[in-house]
Amino acid sequence: MLNQDIVREATRLTRSGRLTEATALLQRMLRGENALDAAPTAGSPVPATGREPPIIDAKASTAETRVRPRPRRTPANLPKNFPGFVPGRSLRRAPPSMADIVPHGARFVEGTYQNVAGSRAYRLFIPSGYHGQAIPLVIMLHGCTQSPEDFAAGTRMNFIAEEQTCFVAYPAQRTEANQAKCWNWFRPSDQQRGGGEPSLIAGITSQIMRDHSVDPQRVYVAGLSAGAAAAAVMGSTYGDLYAAIGIHSGLACGVATDLPSALIAMKQGGGSKAMPSEGPPVPTIVFHGDRDTTVHSNNGDRIVRQSIGGMRTNAKVHRGRVPGGHAYTRTVHSDAGGRGILEHWEIHGAGHAWSGGSPAGSYTDPDGPDATREMLRFFLEHSLPERTKPI
Repeated sequence: MLNQDIVREATRLTRSGRLTEATALLQRMLRGENALDAAPTAGSPVPATGREPPIIDAKASTAETRVRPRPRRTPANLPKNFPGFVPGRSLRRAPPSMADIVPHGARFVEGTYQNVAGSRAYRLFIPSGYHGQAIPLVIMLHGCTQSPEDFAAGTRMNFIAEEQTCFVAYPAQRTEANQAKCWNWFRPSDQQRGGGEPSLIAGITSQIMRDHSVDPQRVYVAGLSAGAAAAAVMGSTYGDLYAAIGIHSGLACGVATDLPSALIAMKQGGGSKAMPSEGPPVPTIVFHGDRDTTVHSNNGDRIVRQSIGGMRTNAKVHRGRVPGGHAYTRTVHSDAGGRGILEHWEIHGAGHAWSGGSPAGSYTDPDGPDATREMLRFFLEHSLPERTKPI
C-alpha cells in the first residue's frame, strides 16, 4: 500500500470514529513497515462511538472559589499519539493543592465566556499587587488531559506573575469539544479568525480586558503541546491582540488539517506549508526538547521559520547548562533595529514536558531551563503599539 493510500485509509477510519486503527496504520507507515496488513477492509464494521470524529468545563461563576480540581483519567479508546496528547507520568495522581497554584495573598477566580462557537470556562489569577492599575495579561493554554489548575501548578506561572504583577488566565477545554481535552489546533475551522476555538480564546481575553484593568499593549498567549499549537494559531490569527506568544513543545499554525496530517507532522516535523501570520511577525519564544518523541523537535525549527517569514534577522547563538540539569542552545533573532523578536530554546536531552516546571503538576521537567521565567521575561520586553480603536 502506497503512503498516499495509507493516509486516505487512515482518514476514512478517522471519519468513522476508529481512532485506534487509524493511528496504528499511520504509525506503521511512519516506521517504514508494511502497513497493508494493518489496513482494515472497507467493509469492516464501524463501532458506534457516540462521538463525532476527533476535532483537535464545567459551569463556572465569576466569584472567587477554592478550586477543587477534577481527577484526570485517560479517556477510553484514546491513542497515546492522539494529536497533542501528553504521555508521561501517570494520570492517577493527587490533584495539586491551592498552595501549589496560588501564592499567599493572591486570588484565583472562575469565569466563563460564550459566543456562537460555544462556551469555555477559565480561571483567572489576580496578583496581590493589583489595585486597579493597568497590568499585563498572559493567556495560558494547557495540554491534553490537563486542567487549568494542573497547568498552573506545573508551570508555576502564577508565582512568577505575582513577582511581576501580571494577570494570568487559563482557558479550559471541554471534553465535549475534544475527548482528551486537547485544543483542536489541527482543524481548519479552528485555525481561523472570528470563529471556532480562536474566537473563544480571543473572547476570553477581551472579556478579561473589559472586566479588569489590563494594559492593552501587553497581552500575551502561551501553551504546551496542543495548547502551544493553539497559541501559534492565536499568533497567526490575532496578531493585533497579542504582543508576543510562547510555544512549548508545539507546532506551527497550518501544518495539519486533519488527524492523519497532524500525526505525521507530530512524528516527523514539517507537514504542509504553515499559514503565514497576517501583518508584521508576532514576537515569539519557542522551547522544545531535542528528545521529544511526541512532537518532533523539527517542529520548533518550523515555528522559527514561520515566525521570521521574509524578514532578515541577525541570529546570535548562546549555549549553556542548568547546574545539575539540561544543556541548552538559545538562538536569538534580532531585527534591523537590534530588537530581539524571536528566541528558540533547544533543550538537549529533554522530552515532551514543560522545562523547569514543578512536579506538583503533570508533564514537567524540573531539570530546566526555567521556561516560565524566561517566557515572562521575553513577553514583558514586547508591547503592541497603542491602538487607535477598541478590539
